[in-house]
Amino acid sequence: MSRPGLTYRFAKRTLDLLGAAFLLLVLAPVLLVLWVLVRTKMGSPALFRQERAGRNARPFIMVKFRSMLDARDADGKSLPDAQRLTPLGRFLRRSSLDELPQLWNVLKGDMSFVGPRPLYLEYVPRYSPTQARRLEVKPGITGLAQITGRNAIEWADRLAIDVDYVERASFLLDLEILLRTVRKVIKSEGIPATGLGNTKFMGAPDTQVAKRKP
Repeated sequence: MSRPGLTYRFAKRTLDLLGAAFLLLVLAPVLLVLWVLVRTKMGSPALFRQERAGRNARPFIMVKFRSMLDARDADGKSLPDAQRLTPLGRFLRRSSLDELPQLWNVLKGDMSFVGPRPLYLEYVPRYSPTQARRLEVKPGITGLAQITGRNAIEWADRLAIDVDYVERASFLLDLEILLRTVRKVIKSEGIPATGLGNTKFMGAPDTQVAKRKP
């Protein structure tokens, strides 16, 4: 089994740092407008913060724009996602604009532009030894599983694709993923209406996936 080399990781971190700094500067007006819209339509806070598992399962706080109201029933329990998701929230998710604040995570070094999507810390003990290899690299804003089907594929296949990425990580593959991500976003493919593409991961058997050429 192979893993990304030090030269690749160092160069990738340099490009992540420069790219995130540049995009945060260029997109600052867009981020400000979105922050105002979310704050106005859904209240405070405009940003959604949640602890996720980073490289080697190190916890970090991932940030996104809010897309759901904090609506609760008479017992104080959160209403189903479909009832809390607003029209603005649907637009943000369909366009992937809700992910833009994660540029800050990339700048800090918690995430990369490309890598397996960061999942909940509670999932880590449920991975098989093979599935846990997805934690050998930094999580990404986009990844091989996202261009393959985003949230519309089963957990076992999704995790297998993440491991496939770890074993084949390269600049050429990263570039292909970024280019195909743009196409996916434009077509709004693989984005479930309620925003949660999968049920909670409770464990899944290892599965094999066809190697995807860049």
